[in-house]
Amino acid sequence: MALPVRTQMKYWGAVTLVFLVVLWFLGDVILPFVLGGAIAYFLDPLADRLEKLGLTRAMAVATITLFALLLFVIMALLVVPALIHQAVALFDIAPQLARDLEGFISRNFPQVGDGDSTLRQSLAVIGETIKSKGGQLLDSAIGSVSSLINVVLLFVIVPVVAFYLLYDWDRMVAAVDDLLPRDHAPTVRHLAKQIDRTLASFIRGMGTVCLILGTYYAGALMLVGLQFGLVVGFIAGLITFIPYVGALVGGALAIGLALFQFWGDWVSIGLVAGIFALGQVIEGNVLTPKLVGSSVGLHPVWLIFALSVFGALFGFVGMLVAVPVAAAIGVLARFAIQQYRSSLLYRGLSDRDQG
Repeated sequence: MALPVRTQMKYWGAVTLVFLVVLWFLGDVILPFVLGGAIAYFLDPLADRLEKLGLTRAMAVATITLFALLLFVIMALLVVPALIHQAVALFDIAPQLARDLEGFISRNFPQVGDGDSTLRQSLAVIGETIKSKGGQLLDSAIGSVSSLINVVLLFVIVPVVAFYLLYDWDRMVAAVDDLLPRDHAPTVRHLAKQIDRTLASFIRGMGTVCLILGTYYAGALMLVGLQFGLVVGFIAGLITFIPYVGALVGGALAIGLALFQFWGDWVSIGLVAGIFALGQVIEGNVLTPKLVGSSVGLHPVWLIFALSVFGALFGFVGMLVAVPVAAAIGVLARFAIQQYRSSLLYRGLSDRDQG
């Protein structure tokens, strides 16, 4: 005999409460494990494909690990130093950019150069803020990241956790399946498959889209000679998973830098703008339909809301779990609506009598 619905809701409510409390108090501690689990989930299909080609699970995981290690070494030697150098240089040059902006407006738009104009005063305030807070912001960001993800967690614990979770992934899934309530196991499996399909389409698909677009933006901006093109491309690609934000932020930053660097060279400025316009065309018509799909079920507004709420409540760890939680809530909401439409509460007694 199954437990009453009210009793089941109490148990699942307690589980949800424990989950939120763990996120709240142990966010920094569980961060490497969340990252390791995300990496293992991302790479599990690749390991399964290697197994189908004849490799054992251990050999498949070892092959993926060696490839990831090689990629990491290449990134550490070629890309990361240049990225850090450009990021530091961008903060160092920020006060000079503020002065250049003021002179640029005075030369090209003298009508707003009056010291009493609102725009001039706003620019002065922005310039002073950049001068006084730019370096401090960089230092505080580095300090907070260092306190949150130190070298040991990032370079030791996360890869080790990802390796073991990837190796035991199928067994862990089987163990969880074995613990499902027998009365509800088929329904839970059905919902879990829908959540997995949503996550797979979004996380793996959008991860690939971010990587492709980030590489494209960085390479194209560097080819046209834009200063800090690598940083701008990295930022645009990194936040592409947030709908429209990646293109808006990256495009505004790139075009703003291009106006300073190439003022009067409208071909170069047009090329910078064209890079982001072409990127949006490729993303919207090729990458997202092919890699993510049109039936993910994560509305852009719902995704932004989930990222904002979980990020504000639980920090960086909250942003990591926001997408899976948003996907799960979306699947459960659609299931609840489907159940409601088939219930007497929706259909009414007259519909039952006619049946």
